[in-house]
Amino acid sequence: MKAIREKVELPEGHSFRVLRWAKSLREVECVVTPGKTMGVKGEGNRWHFHKEMELTLFQEGEGTRFIGDHIGPFGAGDLILLGERLPHHWHTHGPSGGLSLQWHFPESHPVWAFPENLELRELFKRSERGLHLSGRTASAVATLMQEITRTKGAVQLATLLRLLALIAEAPEAELRALSSRSFTLSAESHHQKAISRSVQHLVANFREEVRLGDLLKISSLSRPTFSRQFKQHSGHSFSAFVNELRLQAARRELRDSERSVLDIALACGFRQVTFFNRLFKREMKCTPVEYRRKQRRKGR
Repeated sequence: MKAIREKVELPEGHSFRVLRWAKSLREVECVVTPGKTMGVKGEGNRWHFHKEMELTLFQEGEGTRFIGDHIGPFGAGDLILLGERLPHHWHTHGPSGGLSLQWHFPESHPVWAFPENLELRELFKRSERGLHLSGRTASAVATLMQEITRTKGAVQLATLLRLLALIAEAPEAELRALSSRSFTLSAESHHQKAISRSVQHLVANFREEVRLGDLLKISSLSRPTFSRQFKQHSGHSFSAFVNELRLQAARRELRDSERSVLDIALACGFRQVTFFNRLFKREMKCTPVEYRRKQRRKGR
């Protein structure tokens, strides 16, 4: 999906930047040194991309993450490595807090002059689909990310390289690709803002009846152009994207509430419970009732 391009400005004297937020993705600060920060405009709460790679850790909060054509739930401890120009968006449910590192090491960057760093090339390539870190690797990387906020200069850079090397050496079971394909988004596409506005509308209104006509007005695109751009850049048709949003909301309701399956299906935007049950079983490999039972067992 085409998205708004974020312009990442590195602090003077730095080859990467460290971001931190404690309440909302709109209220972000850049950690320049351990005792100095500056406010930046947060973009994580809307569909966007940038040429820089990014490593994001949610220390608090939960919601739905959008990484390329991946749509899925996240919670505290979620750690994601994003490749260059990979569109992403975190839709949080309430307050959240975390850390994010952003860097851009193109072929001409001095970092590649050190042969020891060449082993990172494969990791950077794999990150084009977004990588979810888990297990011991995620725990160790999260610790190093917090350490980076307390260091500066060469020590800070060395910590970043150590962190990347740790991810590159992670067991396959602790490094899972999220998007089914990589994305290369043009910085000059005039469709970016239009599609981004459409995504924001869908995320905010998926529980209601969503009309294609409304999105055409919001995006100012013709029906063929909108459908083509949406499918080409999200990996989903418009209707499939909406259904994914509704399924994510239903999963959360099944886990956290005592409402009936019928009430949940209708509240999440499905007009027919039979369709909801069929779609849920196809995607989750179990019925809504079975899913709720499994989640309750996990919570004991």
